[in-house]
Amino acid sequence: MIPTGWKCIYQNPLSSPQEVESFRMEGDGAVSFPMGRMRLEATRGLEDDYKANIVYWCPEIFPADVAITWEFWPIREPGLAILFFAAEGMEGYDLFDPSLPTRTGEYDQYHHGKMNALHVSYFRRRYASERAFHTCNLRKSYGFHLVMQGADPIPDVADAVGPYRITVLKQGPRVTFTINDLPVFVWEDPGTTYGPILGEGRIGFRQMTPLIAEYTNLAVYAP
Repeated sequence: MIPTGWKCIYQNPLSSPQEVESFRMEGDGAVSFPMGRMRLEATRGLEDDYKANIVYWCPEIFPADVAITWEFWPIREPGLAILFFAAEGMEGYDLFDPSLPTRTGEYDQYHHGKMNALHVSYFRRRYASERAFHTCNLRKSYGFHLVMQGADPIPDVADAVGPYRITVLKQGPRVTFTINDLPVFVWEDPGTTYGPILGEGRIGFRQMTPLIAEYTNLAVYAP
């Protein structure tokens, strides 16, 4: 899945607080390491609906062509997990520029806020329709453009054993998504219908409450 000749430019085992000291939480979330893996969970419940959700950003800015891999364990459902990538502020602003509107984990701030990004949702178990028919969805924003779907091979928590190795490959206009090396989807951005092809940017892990999930062995490769 990692193209031949690409090199690892970032590696983080996500196994201790020291390794995420510079990460940035948006929303009310807790980060712990009970199994030597980064565990994310919201500290607000379903009664707060969308205000309870969180995004945890890696501070690094990664190049336009990039392969992102990590291992995922679902611990408690329902909920939903997302990876933002190629995320950047609009009009040339840095994603963390203090002049941009404050983001607090509510989803509309990320798809209709002052930022552009690609975001792939996987382990979608928040609503009954998602639990009945499992898909992975790729969206492009600004906007809420659903550009590709594929079947989600990760079982529900009761049957999940993990780790599930997830890989996002962004190469030119093409995005490839795999789980345990199983191809889930490939999408090629026309660069017109949903705005220009996105370039460099940050990555962030998003969760919808009450999901609890663990992550480890984050690595990023580039040409």
